[in-house]
Amino acid sequence: MTEKFVDRLPAPEIAGVVIPWFTPADRPTPDRLRETSGLVEALGCQLGFVRPDQVRKVNPSFLLSGGIVDRMAADLEAEHCTLAVIDGALTPVQQRNLEKRLGMKVIDRTGLILEIFGLRARTKEGRLQVELARILYERSRLVRTWTHLERQRGGSGFLSGPGESQLEADRRMLDDKIIRLRRDLDEVKRTRAVQRAGRRRSGTPVVALVGYTNSGKSTLFNRLTGADVFARDMPFATLDPTIRKLQLPSLGEAALIDTVGFISDLPTHLIDSFQATLEESLQADLLVHVRDRSSAADTEQASDVMTVLERLEKESGMTLPPVIEAWNKIDAMLPERSESMKTLAASETEVPAVAVSALTGEGVEALLRLIEKSLLHGQQEIELVLAPEAGRARAWLHQNGDVTGERTEDNGAAHLVVRLSAERLGQFRAEFPGLLPAAG
Repeated sequence: MTEKFVDRLPAPEIAGVVIPWFTPADRPTPDRLRETSGLVEALGCQLGFVRPDQVRKVNPSFLLSGGIVDRMAADLEAEHCTLAVIDGALTPVQQRNLEKRLGMKVIDRTGLILEIFGLRARTKEGRLQVELARILYERSRLVRTWTHLERQRGGSGFLSGPGESQLEADRRMLDDKIIRLRRDLDEVKRTRAVQRAGRRRSGTPVVALVGYTNSGKSTLFNRLTGADVFARDMPFATLDPTIRKLQLPSLGEAALIDTVGFISDLPTHLIDSFQATLEESLQADLLVHVRDRSSAADTEQASDVMTVLERLEKESGMTLPPVIEAWNKIDAMLPERSESMKTLAASETEVPAVAVSALTGEGVEALLRLIEKSLLHGQQEIELVLAPEAGRARAWLHQNGDVTGERTEDNGAAHLVVRLSAERLGQFRAEFPGLLPAAG
């Protein structure tokens, strides 16, 4: 009985992948090949083949030259592939022409990442963001192009078709849906703003982990907080942002946010749709940029992460918080390189850094100390005595500062030792003039 049931299970998709490159500077590195293979496997597909191909002359109808298309068709047939992936950007016409020529579904890099995001989204917010990104991407492709989308099949990604949502072929109806999704995401933004305001009122510092996908952010998040967030050696293992309590050596409780991983050539649709989530990073008091220093592409990946953050900073009008770096995966290095990396991190002056292993826990205590030191940077410790009638000022200090010491004098006055940022100190002076000496 069990054997018969197994026989009826659908076979996984088998994907053949071509990575087009146009100039020597574009030629894919071994890390890029591994990344693309990981993306395909993260989708739950078997990998038939992955091959870089130089396109010397772009064919406007297919992007790829005729010879490359013919070779791809032969390889797809030889490997019994059911899905063709072009790890580049295709226009709707190129995608449609390739599907007709190859006789199967074709997706480009943006479509591949959207497929994975569709599988990974778990929360209502995540599903809204993926749905908006998907519809923005598919808007032109859904009209008189992909006839296979007329079939109503189930599934959260769009490899399985529109499923329950039954994506409309009418552009006007799609536009109406986009408006509704954006309205729902605006509500998410308002909710997040209320939550952030609550954290700020409580004086809880907020730290956000950012980094390239598969750099080990979620593993480090679990190590720092004792959480059990899904973490696996694959791209986009987690999608929805997660917030947990973080205990710092002397500051006490902070909030730690695990954000979605970045990737090279991150689709514009995703940046736009996930802006509500990504802005959590810009609203933090400190960013911890997690880097996979065992990767040969580490420098390029770090640049990709900062490019996206700087774009968000420009579009949102907010200022990027201070950044420190966690140089992760030293356990994956040879001992002499690991020691060299620790020495290099300790001498880093431009961006403070600590070499760590999220997997083994090595260096995590030093990272916590660096987080605390960075949060305290620019803060001042003040000592003051408040009369019994200054209850409102005392409450304000507890809400907006870090009260490290407090005792009540015999006459009822409160003696406080408080840490305040320069901004909060200025606010206190303006709100309660005369309670601090002029020198602060």
